Amino acid sequence: MKSGYRYVKETFEKHEKGYQTPHWYRGIEYRKGKSVQRVERPTKIYRARTLGYKAKQGYAIVRARIRKGGMHKVRPKRGRKPRAMGVNKYTTGKNLQWIAEERVQRKFPNMQVLNSYKVYSDGRNWYYEVIVVDPHHPVIKSDPKINWICKPQHTKRVTRGLTSAGKKARGLHKKGWGSEKTRPSIGANKGRGK
Repeated sequence: MKSGYRYVKETFEKHEKGYQTPHWYRGIEYRKGKSVQRVERPTKIYRARTLGYKAKQGYAIVRARIRKGGMHKVRPKRGRKPRAMGVNKYTTGKNLQWIAEERVQRKFPNMQVLNSYKVYSDGRNWYYEVIVVDPHHPVIKSDPKINWICKPQHTKRVTRGLTSAGKKARGLHKKGWGSEKTRPSIGANKGRGK
């Protein structure tokens, strides 16, 4: 027995990606929009609901655009050995989804990032929809399923790597053998024995 959201998920995933399809027009709309832009409703309703979104006051969806690839460092003007240029193969140590969430947090400082998911990609950019929650809203404060986010220890949780994308980048989705040095953090384990 499938749920209604399961049918919505299958319909969305099997959509055509060719010329002049809804998927194609969505890409045009996203490229014309701002890099961080609030949207009225989630594009993937089934994914948003899985990650905790509710269509009620205090919740919002923000779409974030982030360029693919590494750090895109500026090439030095003076002479260097090629290996000392420091241009290519440099990465942030974070995944781009986490960076997108941090940019949304900076744009909406009164909200807390709950989670995010990918909605689109083209040759240049990734597009994520980020679920944000207002911890000061009375509807959120009175909802026992989400009012944990109102506590002070969850302030700016995305900048501390406490969202799902942040935990993945910190290696916390792995447990057991081979992950001994990831907890409490990689930085806290520096210098410990082999």
